[in-house]
Amino acid sequence: MSSALAIAGVTAVIKDLLDNGLIDQMIPVLGTQFKTTALPPDMITLGTDQSPQLNLFMWQATPNAAWRNMGYPSRDSRGDRISNPPLALDLHYLLSAYGSTDLQAEILLGYAMQLLHETPVLARDAIRKALNPPGTPVDPSLLPLIYQALRASDLADQFEQIKIVQSPMNTEDTWKLWTALQAHYRPTASYTVTVVLIESTAATRAALPVLTRGGKDPISNRERGVIVQTGLTPPFAELESIVLPHSQIAALLGDTLTLRGHDLDGTSLTLLLSNPQQDVHQTITGAMGASATSVQFILTPDPVNYPAGNYLASLQLVKNGVTVVTNTLPLAIAPSLSGLPASVALGADGNANITVNCAPQVRPTQNVTLILGDVQTRATPFTVATPNPSFVVAGLVRGATYAVRLRVDGVDSNLIDRDQSPPTFFASQQLTVMP
Repeated sequence: MSSALAIAGVTAVIKDLLDNGLIDQMIPVLGTQFKTTALPPDMITLGTDQSPQLNLFMWQATPNAAWRNMGYPSRDSRGDRISNPPLALDLHYLLSAYGSTDLQAEILLGYAMQLLHETPVLARDAIRKALNPPGTPVDPSLLPLIYQALRASDLADQFEQIKIVQSPMNTEDTWKLWTALQAHYRPTASYTVTVVLIESTAATRAALPVLTRGGKDPISNRERGVIVQTGLTPPFAELESIVLPHSQIAALLGDTLTLRGHDLDGTSLTLLLSNPQQDVHQTITGAMGASATSVQFILTPDPVNYPAGNYLASLQLVKNGVTVVTNTLPLAIAPSLSGLPASVALGADGNANITVNCAPQVRPTQNVTLILGDVQTRATPFTVATPNPSFVVAGLVRGATYAVRLRVDGVDSNLIDRDQSPPTFFASQQLTVMP
C-alpha cells in the first residue's frame, strides 16, 4: 500500500509522463519552448508574452466505491486496532492548455490527450522511474525537499495498478468549477485517476489460529464443535433487571439491590459498580439469596466512596472454573436529605440561605442543584467534598410551602412515597417560607 504521499506522487508521475512524452513532439510543432505545471489555475500568469503551458490540476479526491469497505471492521470489542483498512481514493484532474498565439493551446492539449489515451495504466516501472529517476544525484539531499519525500511514497508497490480514465464534465459543472476557481477558462479535458490506496503503518493485533471448535468431550476426547441452543435465552449469565426496594427509581446507600436474570448460579459472586463521570469503580461482595435467577447485595453505606450519580452495574461470577462478567445495566444512586428545616426566612435581599445535610457527600466536580418546587438553584461553589452544600435561593414566595429535592449529576433525592396509593410527597421533604 501507499503512504499519505501517494496523492502528490500520482500528480508527479503524470506530470513527468506529459513532460517526457511531449517534449520531442511539441517543440518542432510549436517552434518554441513549453512547460508543464501542476498549479491551481488561479496561480497561472497570463499574458501575450507567456510561453505555451500545460497545467495538471488535481481538484477533487473522492472515495472509491469498490474499495470503500475493504478491511473493515478495523477494531475489536476492546477498541484495539486489528487491521489497517486502506483509504481508497479516486483523484479528479483538470488538464488545461495555455497559449499566447493562435492554436498553441489546441495543439498542446491534443498531443497531451493522445498521450494519456495511449497510457491508460501507469506501469510500476514508470512510477519508480518518475519518482526515483536513474539520473538522481548520488546525494538524495540535492533533490528538492518535496521530491525527496515522494521517493518514500511506495506508490509503485500498492496492490492495484493506477488507471487513467477520461471523465467528461457537462457545461453546467464546468461553469461552476471554473467560477469557483476564479480563473479564466482555457481549453480543458477532465480525467479520473483510480485507485490510490493509502494505508497506515500503525501496529495491529492478530488473533491466533483456531485449534479446536469448543471444548473436548471427556469420553470421546473429540471437540464438541458448534452447540445449538434452543430458544431465545442465551446460554450464558445475563442480567435482566435491578429491582429496588419500595419501587424506587434510584437506590439509596444501604438499600438491598435485587439483581434478576438467568444462569446466575456460580461462586464468588461480586457486584461491579462503575461511575465513569466521577472515575469511581467499586466492588461489593457478600451476595445473599443467590440462585440461578436472582441474587441480592446491600449497597455499601459509604458516603465517601459511593457518590450519587449514574452507575453501570454488572455481576462477576465463577462458573466451571472460569471467571465471567455479565452485561451491564444502569443503576442510579440518589442522594438522601436529612435534617431539612421545616421553615426558612428570607433575607433583606429577598433570598433564602439554605444549607442541607446529604449522603453521600457531594464532590466539587459534581453538578449539585437544590430544587424547591420548580425553583432550581446551583450550589454555592466549594473546593472539597462536603455533606453540607449551601445554596442562595431567589424567587421564593413568602408563606408558600415547597417540595424539596437535591439533584446530583442528574439524579434526584427520593421525594415520592411510592408505597402509598396514590403516591404522595414525603412530608419530611417539604419546606415553608416564613411570612
